Amino acid sequence: MSQPDTKQRILNAAEHLFSRDGYHATSLRSITTMATVNLAAVNYHFGSKEALLEAVIIRRLDPLNEIRLGQLEALLKKSEETEEVPTCRNILRTFVEPTLRLRQQGADAEDFIALIGRILAEPRGLAMTIFMAHMEPLMNRLFQALAVSLPGLSRQTLFWRVHFALGSLSHIMRYHERHAMVPEGVNIDMPVDAFVDLFLDFAVAGMEVTQ
Repeated sequence: MSQPDTKQRILNAAEHLFSRDGYHATSLRSITTMATVNLAAVNYHFGSKEALLEAVIIRRLDPLNEIRLGQLEALLKKSEETEEVPTCRNILRTFVEPTLRLRQQGADAEDFIALIGRILAEPRGLAMTIFMAHMEPLMNRLFQALAVSLPGLSRQTLFWRVHFALGSLSHIMRYHERHAMVPEGVNIDMPVDAFVDLFLDFAVAGMEVTQ
């Protein structure tokens, strides 16, 4: 198996160290040491530590968002063709399913998931600014679709329900079941499709509850 090239080694090292220690506590020296490159290589490929952070975030986030947005647009196009209002469940599925499938990608995804968890826990940081800039188009489209699906909700109520649902999803992404205290008779090794449906049962009930 070929070794990652210089740029990928830098990204891999930065992703791991940013997720473990945080952006501000991670020095470029520690990244170059782990990646076995010199500082000039970081400057050549990225230009700055801030640009490196953004490259780390978008390396996995942008492809994930492309999948999520693609599934959402396909659903909305089909709904328009059949003149049927898309269900809340199907709209949320376009966001939730690709996200939970990311958890199945093993060690390569774990650092990214941990990094996003750290970003969400430090909402005033630079990383959060970068993250939200890349999430905003998808989140706006998701909110618009849900507003059509749930016309009886005020925008205020819809905003908070989406916030609660995605907060639950963020918790799942950050939480490692292997560290959980599992009650007797509970199986945590669920196929991803079953896990998606279990989450949607919970989230949709909260989204659709009547006031």
